[in-house]
Order: sequence, then C-alpha cells, then structure tokens
Amino acid sequence: MNITKDLILIDKPPGWTSFDCVAKIRGILKAQDVLLTPNSREQASGQELVPNSPRLRVGHAGTLDPFATGLLLILVGAETKNQANYMKQDKEYQATLYFGKTSTTGDPEGKISKSASPDELKKSEVEAVLKKFIGLIEQTPPQHSAIKINGQRAYKFARKGTPVEIKPRKIKIYNIKIINYCWPVLVANVLCSSGTYIRTLAEDIGKELGCGAYLTELRRTKIGDYNIQQAQTMDSIIADAQGNH
Repeated sequence: MNITKDLILIDKPPGWTSFDCVAKIRGILKAQDVLLTPNSREQASGQELVPNSPRLRVGHAGTLDPFATGLLLILVGAETKNQANYMKQDKEYQATLYFGKTSTTGDPEGKISKSASPDELKKSEVEAVLKKFIGLIEQTPPQHSAIKINGQRAYKFARKGTPVEIKPRKIKIYNIKIINYCWPVLVANVLCSSGTYIRTLAEDIGKELGCGAYLTELRRTKIGDYNIQQAQTMDSIIADAQGNH
C-alpha cells in the first residue's frame, strides 16, 4: 500500500465493520512508523489517532454495516479535515431485497419473521411501487443506526430494547433500476443522496407492496466520482504491507 496517500479506496469485505478497516490501516501505518501533517487532537466520528503518533489521523467517510460490502473511503492525515465534504456526496448501491419477510434491523443481522403470505407479485407491480420512491422523499432513519439521540448512538438504545423517537428527514432517490427480479427476490441499483438508509428504503418498499421486505445484501458501488473499480481489497492491502517488511 502506498502509505503516502491521503485517500485510500477500500472494497470492504463482509463481516468487517468500517472501524475494522480503519483500525487495520492504522495498524499498518503505525507499523511503518508514518507521521503526516499535524492536525488537531480532537477526534471526529470515524477518526482515530494512531497510538504514540499524535500527528497522524485515520478516518472513514460513510459507514457500511458489517454485512454490507463495497466502496469505503479511508482518509489519512490532513485529509480527515475534509470528511464532511466526502460524506455529503451522492451514493450508489446494489441492493438485494427479499419480499414476504421482515427483519428487526432491516437486514440479515436481525430477527427474521414471515410477514403476510402474498401472492407472487408481477414485475410491473413492483416497478409501479418503486416509481413512488423516486424524487425528494421523507425517510425515518432506523432504530439501529448511528444517529445520535441525546448524545448516544441510536443503535445503543435499540440493543437495550429502548425505542427512541427519530425524526424523519428529507432525502433524494435519483433512480431505482431493476437488475434482476425473481419472486421473492429483487436486485436493484439505487442512486441516492447522502443520508439515505437503504435498509429503510427496502422496508418502506415492502410496506407499500403490502408484503414486507428486508435487505439481504448491500454493496456500495459509488461515492461521488469515486467507484468500486478504483478500490483495493483489504487482502491486497494486507499482503502488500507484509511484503514491504
């Protein structure tokens, strides 16, 4: 890995948290004893100081859930100051929805339950509902999210079984394109604004169809002008770092 880079594009593997990726990059940089441009010591969300190297910061822009894969931007050194600019950029995802079942978290990590057993829905019926979500819409972030409520992450309340009120907010869905549909599974490409929760979008689509739905797979393919083809795998980064020793 070129440790002088201030922006590293990662193809996050399943099972890894975004912070796992940050920690691994941080460890590689620490091992190579890299010191970059001095920054404030205050830690922002998704940023951590390298132990014993207070001048080096490593962070990420845009969390991906552990089950999700795809593009993750790792910011190094002075580039962490621009975190907010990266976070504001539009995103593109490939999402796989399963109809007829719901999840307590909206994804495979929650408790899965069968919803109403609907008749098989035609592709034209699904397309008609997807069109309703195109444009500027209101979306309520999920209980299992990193949004702060009274200084605490919402997911911490959810894990304790304590529901909290999360206000809806405006997001924009530019396009939802069906890649493949074979009842009860829909694979779609979603182009959306920052702040969009694809888990919630999947649940809302399921509610609108009257059958329920949850997200079984999620892959982020673009952030602004950056795309997954430019990204390195964690395996290749680790192998490269080991080869440099």
